[in-house]
Amino acid sequence: MGKINFRSQQGVALPVMLIILLVMLISSVYLLKSSNSATMSASNMAYDAALSKAADLGLHVGFEYLQTRASQSKALLNADDEANGYESVYNPQQSVDTAGFWLNAKTVQNTANGSATADTIEYVIHRACTAKGPYDINNACVQTSANPIPGAAKPEAGDSLDAGTPIYNSAPQIHYIITARIFGPRGGNVVNQMVVLIDA
Repeated sequence: MGKINFRSQQGVALPVMLIILLVMLISSVYLLKSSNSATMSASNMAYDAALSKAADLGLHVGFEYLQTRASQSKALLNADDEANGYESVYNPQQSVDTAGFWLNAKTVQNTANGSATADTIEYVIHRACTAKGPYDINNACVQTSANPIPGAAKPEAGDSLDAGTPIYNSAPQIHYIITARIFGPRGGNVVNQMVVLIDA
């Protein structure tokens, strides 16, 4: 029986195992970070959805205001009502990011979230017209004609201000833009808009 020469053997299993363990360690770190990122993304999406739902209260209150005023007299919508966040003119140079857009914003409190503190929601209503006063030939307003044909193509917003605008067979509907925003407790904010059409 021959002698075994242990010195001639070299072990490569240990370095290979160490490399495999290192790769597994790095993979587990990236897997943990990926799981954490997915959880954070899902949490942020749920947070934004909750804020958006809360901001809809401002749209609802603004719609109720328009509905009430229009049922009383549509002439009431020809003038500003700063106490209720209503402006009879829309300035296209302003956006939701400018302070002037929210100048006469109305504030409502949402206490239905079940927490001790209420959500503060701001909303403003703009009539999409270039001047105050009644809608007439001197006051250009974004408008839509009621389309009695089912399935017919609807005009795009702003088409009524084109040079080749058709003459409406009936009273056009003027656009009223309700904009609501809410600032969340974690620094997020949501802005929602709704367009309401009311006969001129």
